[in-house]
Amino acid sequence: MNSRKLLAVAVVPFLAFTVACGSSEASEGGNETVRLGVVGASDPEWAALTDAAAEEGIDLEVVDFAEYTQPNPALTEGELDLNQFQHLVYLARYNVSSGEDLTPVGSTAIYPLGLYSTKYKSVEEIPEGSTVAVPNDESNLARGLLVLQSAGLVTLKDGGSAFSTIDDVDEAASKVTVTTLEASLTPTSLPDVAAAIINNDFVQDAGLNFDDAIAQDDPTDPAAAAYVNIFASRAGEENNETYQKLVSIYQENQEVLDAVQETSGGTAEFLKVPVEELKTSLDTVEEDTRAQG
Repeated sequence: MNSRKLLAVAVVPFLAFTVACGSSEASEGGNETVRLGVVGASDPEWAALTDAAAEEGIDLEVVDFAEYTQPNPALTEGELDLNQFQHLVYLARYNVSSGEDLTPVGSTAIYPLGLYSTKYKSVEEIPEGSTVAVPNDESNLARGLLVLQSAGLVTLKDGGSAFSTIDDVDEAASKVTVTTLEASLTPTSLPDVAAAIINNDFVQDAGLNFDDAIAQDDPTDPAAAAYVNIFASRAGEENNETYQKLVSIYQENQEVLDAVQETSGGTAEFLKVPVEELKTSLDTVEEDTRAQG
């Protein structure tokens, strides 16, 4: 297991975080305070970002969440200034389903989504009729199903898309049966299934290495552009100078970038996408999401 030591970062557990806030505010020392929601605050990039931000006059408070379903509502309700845990597809689905309008502030990286197994060393070894687990949140479910299809384990009706669901699996033409679980539970399912799609946030916590993946998608594929991870804010705050400065620190500080690669096992593909381009991409995915009904 690649251990991830708990670093000196201002981590605020969500359940104890009760002070509502609007935009960033000044701390007692004159620095601006920004409350940032993440999943996995012990990852080393957050300590590196906190230190680098402090040098630029920003007091960063990292608020930790256990599940992907929590940071967007917290941002919507004003309990955070920003969050950074999701890609554009996930944000689009949240906005459409909730009627909210959270918006991207800046890009971070694209990460491959991998299939892992503790029983089999290759996709070819997985027996016919086995069960494979995938995350149950809509955006990662669809992406996971596309990974399984590219690996030859399932066949998706109409070729599959970013909106594929479990109902789109052609069971008669597929090698395996697919079951869905909350994303944090797919790693713990490994003893009971042939393989599982595991989100990057949970790979090392499960005692796995990223190079243990027996299949994964290609983050450099243009079709993967909608899966770029982002900082998100409430609508109208995306051009906040402090938030933009924080994004720039993340994108340009070498200690932060090195820490991200440490967390991701060297798999991160860093991208600097202009905010307007991110917003246009988000609008497109939201329109496609609404069209799916």
